[in-house]
Amino acid sequence: MDDTPVPVDDPKPQGKGRPTPKRRDAEGRRRQLVSAPKDRKEAYRQMRAKQAAERDRARRGMLAGDERYFPARDKGAARKFARDWVDSRRLPSQYFLPFSLLILLATWVPWPMSVRVQVLNAVIVFGWPVMMIGVVFTSGYVAWKVKKEVAAKLPNESLKGVGFYAAMRALQIRKLRFPPPQLLPGGKPVPPKK
Repeated sequence: MDDTPVPVDDPKPQGKGRPTPKRRDAEGRRRQLVSAPKDRKEAYRQMRAKQAAERDRARRGMLAGDERYFPARDKGAARKFARDWVDSRRLPSQYFLPFSLLILLATWVPWPMSVRVQVLNAVIVFGWPVMMIGVVFTSGYVAWKVKKEVAAKLPNESLKGVGFYAAMRALQIRKLRFPPPQLLPGGKPVPPKK
């Protein structure tokens, strides 16, 4: 038997400093009263309320940029890089939808017949082809550039689908992008909403 005293500055503490609680006391603290629903309708109401609260929490998390709540297609460092790359630039393809709407409105306006023919010819011969060529070239450039940048900056990340993801994000109107942009054009962070 060793009778040497234990030094005061011993790195291994002796015990945990409190007695171990009895099992029935520990189990009693863990137990909570469960209020079971009275009938099926009440059970459905409780379930719907719980699901609505969960959806609301997930929605707030997604809008705040919390990646835990993102769908699988938006998760990962490569996808975040692609989103930030697209959001920090003004690209011609982001004006595709507003330009399409403008062209459609121009063809629906009840112009006089001579003007209507000229408008339709301008749209068919010039408007749509220029817009489509611009979208195709911009989308190709965005996909190529983002894949190249991701490969250089995140070598361990998978490149599968990153270029297409960035190209599709570049086609969306900025205010309608989801997840919401975290950067302004030019690369500055989006100011928090009040």
